[in-house]
Amino acid sequence: MLSNQSIDETDLLILNYLIQDAAQSHKAIGQLVHLTGQAVSARVRKLQDLGIIEGYTIHWNPSKIGQIIHAFITVFMKSGNAHQSFLAFVQQREQIIETHRVSGEGCYWMRVRVSTPKELSLLLNELLHYGNYKVSLSIDQVK
Repeated sequence: MLSNQSIDETDLLILNYLIQDAAQSHKAIGQLVHLTGQAVSARVRKLQDLGIIEGYTIHWNPSKIGQIIHAFITVFMKSGNAHQSFLAFVQQREQIIETHRVSGEGCYWMRVRVSTPKELSLLLNELLHYGNYKVSLSIDQVK
């Protein structure tokens, strides 16, 4: 049973097809769910208006453009006053792909992509203004 009464099973099918491949045309999805491309477009707009679809993304190969270092950083804030300035710092740095506020170990988890060890080192030096950190490097993506 759906928790949001404004969407139906067809909307969920369309959503699942878009999750599998967001580059599919609405006409192609329409053939799969027995609707016209225009009807699928209207349903996609509705899913966007409801905030169910927040955007689209692509799969890409960062190493092909030189981003060969993929790091996961746990940040341990040094004071409660540092959070706001840290969040501003995170928004300004394009190397920081994701940041999550977490419970458990650390205050934030960050995913970072950089081109060189030197670039990572410079970023880590800047993090010291906000607290300490722990770094784990990705050696292979399995999923």
